[in-house]
Amino acid sequence: MFILILGLLIFLGVHSVRIFAPAWRNRRIAVMGDGPWRGFYSLTALIGFVLIAWGFSIARPDAPVLYEPPVWMKHIALALMLFAFISLMVFAFPAGRLKPALKHPMLVSVKIWALAHLLANGDLASLLLFGAFLAWAVADRISVKRRGDDIPAPGPAKWDMMAAIAGVLVYVLFVWKLHEWLFGVTSLP
Repeated sequence: MFILILGLLIFLGVHSVRIFAPAWRNRRIAVMGDGPWRGFYSLTALIGFVLIAWGFSIARPDAPVLYEPPVWMKHIALALMLFAFISLMVFAFPAGRLKPALKHPMLVSVKIWALAHLLANGDLASLLLFGAFLAWAVADRISVKRRGDDIPAPGPAKWDMMAAIAGVLVYVLFVWKLHEWLFGVTSLP
């Protein structure tokens, strides 16, 4: 569990600097410059991500099961993931009508993804991983609202259609084989 926790601390820690230490972040950018700061940020996030993936793969087989979710919760999780993928694609595409409506579609996607996985998994490693991401996404959304970050202006609805199509395609790929291939676990209940 140590490697998983270390990865979460590094990955979510660097992603939380703007939430908990915005003045420090701004001073670092002023001293280092925007490019070097982004490089440091990206490298730190990558190290954290690799440690999360490695730590989770090591911790999960031996993690104590705290609860066994009923099958119907796994079905709900599977359905929620469709909305998580569509929200992720809304984030990736230019603004249509959904991006301003969701305000921060990446955070919406992370919250849905984490909640869905908490519904489907009851082992300690999963609770640490998905619970940490859910807590972080909620804290980040509160921080973004307080900062008053700009919400993009609505664009043509064609981008919503493209995002929905792309989200459904990625979802189908994950349900079909990609989740099992990437994570060694089938996404089907």
